[in-house]
Amino acid sequence: MPESNVDDVRARFGATAERVADHSRQQIETVREQVRTFVAPTGDERAIDSGTGAGTLALALAPLVREVVGVDIVPELLERARKGAPENVTFVEGDATNLPFDTGSFDLACTRRTLHHIAHPEPAIAELVRVTAPGGRVFVDDQIAPVDPLAALDLDRFERARDPSHTRTLPDVDFRQLFEANGLVLIRTRFQTHRRELDYYLDLAGCEGDARARARQLSPGGPEAYVAESGWYLLRKP
Repeated sequence: MPESNVDDVRARFGATAERVADHSRQQIETVREQVRTFVAPTGDERAIDSGTGAGTLALALAPLVREVVGVDIVPELLERARKGAPENVTFVEGDATNLPFDTGSFDLACTRRTLHHIAHPEPAIAELVRVTAPGGRVFVDDQIAPVDPLAALDLDRFERARDPSHTRTLPDVDFRQLFEANGLVLIRTRFQTHRRELDYYLDLAGCEGDARARARQLSPGGPEAYVAESGWYLLRKP
């Protein structure tokens, strides 16, 4: 695994920024309702969305909290996220593994579908915890790997063919170990599956030519669609 895949992430998402932003806008309302029930913000939190991309989670959170800061390393995505953003949302360029904020700056620290794009997710979780105030909460949403290690290898082989910025899909047990290692207390979890139409998700990743043919061949659900599982985790920092 590479020491850092920042260049891969910038290249992939910079090239597909408009598609990603369109996809993001379509998801905001749905994510807002999911977050409203799962995270249940009080309305007074200062929140951070680390790895915000085109701002799906940050913009979903905006009416539910006092302030949101979205952080990402891809300027093209941030440019699109800023368009039409409400006054209580700020987007800044920064690295999820080295956040440019003081310790304890946020009441709610979040990351959504970001960790499988980071070569070493451990510092990304550690940074989320660092910037969370004592008694604050951490919310993580990411794709999770199958329990069967061979199936997990097959999934990652497909995801890397589809998207060169993909590193590794973590299984649920790895997430829990990361949280425990950072002293977090698990409040609740939710697991769900999503059917993904293959052509749409290959287009979203800008996957064309030989790479597209290879990804279609490797798809764990066949050439038309596949099923991804995600885990939601809400935790408290003591």
